Amino acid sequence: MNWTSLIDELDERGCAVLPGLLSPAQCRAAAALYDEEDRFRSHVQMARHGFGRGEYRYFRYPLPDPVAALRSALYPRFAGLADRWNARMGNAVRYPADHAGFLERCHAAGQMRPTPLLLRYGPGDYNCLHRDLYGEHVFPIQVAILLSVPGEDFTGGEFVLTEQRPRMQSRCEVVPLGQGDGVAFAVNDRPVRGARGDYRVHMRHGVSRLRSGRRHTLGIIFHDAA
Repeated sequence: MNWTSLIDELDERGCAVLPGLLSPAQCRAAAALYDEEDRFRSHVQMARHGFGRGEYRYFRYPLPDPVAALRSALYPRFAGLADRWNARMGNAVRYPADHAGFLERCHAAGQMRPTPLLLRYGPGDYNCLHRDLYGEHVFPIQVAILLSVPGEDFTGGEFVLTEQRPRMQSRCEVVPLGQGDGVAFAVNDRPVRGARGDYRVHMRHGVSRLRSGRRHTLGIIFHDAA
């Protein structure tokens, strides 16, 4: 991948597509993990909590090898941009160069529960706009990988981002993904350059209503949960 271009796009727009992050076979293998209950620490029915409709499961440690490898390999790609975002927003927090160092920081603060997850949607399911924070230490970028084939396995179910700008109406973006594509996006706040310097915008993400079929997604969140 052209990581320089992708990081520039993520900086400018708050999201960037990572094409072909997983092969079709890897996508099918990852989606099949959903029914292996012993791999997960919790199972969430969204409607029960007012999060939308659908369900997801958080992996337990040790993570499946492909999930752990993605987490470790992707984190260093984004750490430099995360530092620059914090500097521009006047935040003194800086991030270790590797993911193991960042996890040590999370665990020392009592954030010890893994956050990578698998999500499953059926007809009529959707995910309300939200942010995945989980504790004091938050890495400001995360990745979602589409495991299903749009138009074949499901219809609808688009990935959606909103950007709340100060004293302005919110901006919405729909991100088209193919099977195996990932989308890297801002978890919470990010800086945007304006005529008078940087200002802060608040980001949320979700999934629109699934019209048919079944949709699986792998979520890679880099901070652990309290």
